[in-house]
Amino acid sequence: MTLHIVGAGGFGRETLDAVRAAAAAPEVVFVDEHPAAATVDGCPVLLPGQLAASDGQRDEFVVAIADADARRRLARACEDRGLRATTVIDPRAVVSPGARIGRGCVVLGQAFISTGAVLGAHVQVNYQASIGHDTVLEDVVTILPGANIAGNVTIGAGATVGSNAAVLQGRRIGPSVMVGAAALVTRDVAAGQLVVGVPARVRVR
Repeated sequence: MTLHIVGAGGFGRETLDAVRAAAAAPEVVFVDEHPAAATVDGCPVLLPGQLAASDGQRDEFVVAIADADARRRLARACEDRGLRATTVIDPRAVVSPGARIGRGCVVLGQAFISTGAVLGAHVQVNYQASIGHDTVLEDVVTILPGANIAGNVTIGAGATVGSNAAVLQGRRIGPSVMVGAAALVTRDVAAGQLVVGVPARVRVR
């Protein structure tokens, strides 16, 4: 079995670190639309056009790109080639047995995911981020390093919560929202908005 990490940039290399931290790491290749080198950290880098259709040998992929639209598009491209979305969870992360983690997710080291939390497909939870009990992260949500999501929060598809931001208990964040770094979300946020500051307020994009 070969694991294809789609995206050979910084987050792709961090995903590789998480894979290699496991007791039995699979063979890894990178896939990148604009590769800077033929190999990265000892792994070959392929163009998407070089990605052969899977021959049934359980080849897997994970998309390690922060941009939500690119993540969706590249995930579909891999699935069209017959690859199966897998999940990468760094063994140094803490994930409750009562949490549900969707296909294609990446959870990096020292992240914490509490009981009852639900992560949709292709969600990214970065270093030292925490996801509270019964929180729902819909598909292709990005939680950046050090963010703190309290319990019973819902974050809509394609939203991003910035580094060291916090979302208070029970808030609802709409799809494609951007929560700025170190912001404090104290009220619900409508779809597509950018919020920044303490407390977080809407800023025109």
